[in-house]
Amino acid sequence: MPYPPTILVFDSGLGGLTVLREIVRARPDAHYVYVADDAFFPYGHHGEDQIIARVVPLIGELIASHAPDLVVIACNTASTLVMSHLRHAYQVPFVGTVPAIKPACASSKTKRVSVLGTKGTVKREYTKRLIADFAQGCEVTLVGSAELASLAESALSGNDVSDEDIAAELAPCFVGKDASDAHRTDTVVLACTHYPLLLDRLVQLAPWPVDWIDPAPAIARRVSDLLGPANGPTDQAGAEMIFTSKRPHTLSQALMPFFGGRVPA
Repeated sequence: MPYPPTILVFDSGLGGLTVLREIVRARPDAHYVYVADDAFFPYGHHGEDQIIARVVPLIGELIASHAPDLVVIACNTASTLVMSHLRHAYQVPFVGTVPAIKPACASSKTKRVSVLGTKGTVKREYTKRLIADFAQGCEVTLVGSAELASLAESALSGNDVSDEDIAAELAPCFVGKDASDAHRTDTVVLACTHYPLLLDRLVQLAPWPVDWIDPAPAIARRVSDLLGPANGPTDQAGAEMIFTSKRPHTLSQALMPFFGGRVPA
């Protein structure tokens, strides 16, 4: 493995920054290239064939341009559709993002779990197979949000996002009368990488406390395992931020915490 290893993190927008943040913590020695496919955002507004036709060749172009040692698809919608195509087309190792249904159902005490994702993710056969395989007796509620990813992007960009708008997207996740209901929802899977950007607001607006399951730490562990031990200092590792729309990014201060304090070029 060359030093420093280059990790390319790809998402439809800024949600994959929540995955990037955990990977940087695990592997501060790596050089990072974060690509936001904002020219095609949000993916939920496109058909499955359109997403495959968009992402597979685009990832090929990015591999040719940046020669990453590993690629992370930090998007549930894309991962449920394109991972097999990418692994067939390219030799680079890939790590995807899928709804963390197995750990959520394993940890639920009330056996009532909600999966909060985009409309595309929750309707995919891939997601339904995860439930069939790993529900472990839990009742799983699928909640497809049309707006929460866009609200998260807007909030990160410094715009005001109302509690009412967030709460409306969140409300269907909570099944049960109130916090005293022994069979109420006690676990919510965040099945879109944008949603942890709003985690503080989600916790605040929830009608009762629940466990929020974010797959990012598990993705970071997988990336680190595939790369092998870190073998160099971190001061040579840099970071790049790319928007497919070619627009310049003006979010350096907001983005630095996700890049481990580095200023992305």
